Amino acid sequence: MSARFEGAVLPVDRANVDTDQMVPAYLMNGVDSSGVGPHLFRGMSGGPELLAAHPDATIVVARENFGCGSSREHAVWALVQRGFRAVIAPSFARIFEENAYLNGVAPIVVDAARIDALLEAPTLALDLEQQRLTSARGEDVTFALDPLRKYFLLEGGYLEFMAAKRGPIRDWLRKVGETTSY
Repeated sequence: MSARFEGAVLPVDRANVDTDQMVPAYLMNGVDSSGVGPHLFRGMSGGPELLAAHPDATIVVARENFGCGSSREHAVWALVQRGFRAVIAPSFARIFEENAYLNGVAPIVVDAARIDALLEAPTLALDLEQQRLTSARGEDVTFALDPLRKYFLLEGGYLEFMAAKRGPIRDWLRKVGETTSY
């Protein structure tokens, strides 16, 4: 993931958006990430219409406790498949936040007092390296990221980071295997 990017906002003006609202369980056909993007927000009243009204959105702005509910990773997979790169909210359900980091979606926590203005912004610019977002009006908002998780986000998420290490790990294992007897 690039350290800096700008995107249109999908304003989800509600709290406690749960994973079943993001991808209803009856629409999940498997345990892999394929094919869930078209089902994003199908379980949320007005969700499909909201997406249709903001077809170019790449940044979700929502109220507190985003991603609550079950621990399924399908919700983040659907966001990724629809092109979302960040979710901004005052708080996240713990498992959703972990799944976001794993899959390269930046979970940005900002103060609840800032959300109204961010929900109204047509676009936002994010700088993950500097941990700052800027509204179209030029208002800067800082946020904090765990340093290790920030590193993983900049590498595309933890899963992408680990996938890039497969070759070196295999090479090391071959080398160690040649010199180690069991």
